[in-house]
Amino acid sequence: MIGFNIAPFVGKEFAYIKEAIEAEHICGDGMFTRRCNQWIEEHTGTAKALLTTSCTHATEMAALLLDIQPGDEVIMPAYTFVSTANAFVLRGAVPVFVDIRPDTLNLDEKLIEAAITERTKAIVPVHYAGVSCEMDAIMALAGNYHLAVVEDAAQGVMSAYKGQALGTIGDYGCFSFHETKNFSMGEGGALLIRDREHVENAEILREKGTNRSKFFRGQVDKYTWVNQGSSYLPSDMNAAYLWAQLEMAEEITADRMGSWETYYQELRPLQEQGILELPVVPKDCRHNAHMFYVKARDLGERTALIAYLKEKGVQAVFHYVPLHTAPEGQHVGRFEGEDRFTTKESERLTRLPLYYGLKREQVLYVAEMVKAFYRG
Repeated sequence: MIGFNIAPFVGKEFAYIKEAIEAEHICGDGMFTRRCNQWIEEHTGTAKALLTTSCTHATEMAALLLDIQPGDEVIMPAYTFVSTANAFVLRGAVPVFVDIRPDTLNLDEKLIEAAITERTKAIVPVHYAGVSCEMDAIMALAGNYHLAVVEDAAQGVMSAYKGQALGTIGDYGCFSFHETKNFSMGEGGALLIRDREHVENAEILREKGTNRSKFFRGQVDKYTWVNQGSSYLPSDMNAAYLWAQLEMAEEITADRMGSWETYYQELRPLQEQGILELPVVPKDCRHNAHMFYVKARDLGERTALIAYLKEKGVQAVFHYVPLHTAPEGQHVGRFEGEDRFTTKESERLTRLPLYYGLKREQVLYVAEMVKAFYRG
């Protein structure tokens, strides 16, 4: 069986975890956490990066830092993971879902303005598959209406829009280092902060509401409780696991891109014949080969394709069930405008195996099985 995902592992993880243990500092903000933070800052240009226990927690931190209040509205796509909405719903906000574009499956920037009300506080673009939303249009709208922008870049590490790293364009950006992502620490994430004036509040929030970060930098002689907060720090052992992969980020990305390009070239004839559709990457976007998907004609064909691939030893999967159709989504949120593409496109999409270390012959086999299904 060719599994859908294998968590990335490069070989240095055990040695670095041992080093973290021997340093006698396995809790948060040890040497490996600092190395990861610095790597993110250097490779993205963000003012500050703070490793977190998950992308969910990074998004929750963004909601807290924006002081989201009950009744506030936050615009986002319904085609996303529940964490995108939960981070704001936990603050009492209303997720306002807007339809997606059928090409990139990203939030349709042309529909955002119609969803803005006097209660709107933020826009949350989700960069699906590591392919950027149209951030120029989104940032212009945010500026015109004085709205915050929180980039859900969970899938976007090493991706860019017009040369600017995803996660650094909005007020805050959120990365994921879950085991299904390009780089992993098992569970983990990072909050990217664009404007330096927000860094101290983020550090306090992340450190249980204390100024402990300033204490460790020698800026105060003791630390104390100065504001509300929680604990969003991952263990330094988790950061050690991640550091091994960040050191090899270029190699991991090149490996994944090779698989992505092979899929595309092998399956492009089916797209040219109008049999299925392949991912679209606009010219202003640099993607990171986070996923490769095909879009069947409809739900029935998608279901049959996944079943056929399973019979042939290939684990392929669908993705999100749109949040506005879920019980909690219907309870706490609303869909603004017409659902022309969100449900339709979600029912067509099939994700093919793609991970670091996937062999070329495995990619070719998966592609051949997709072609065999349509020949049948």
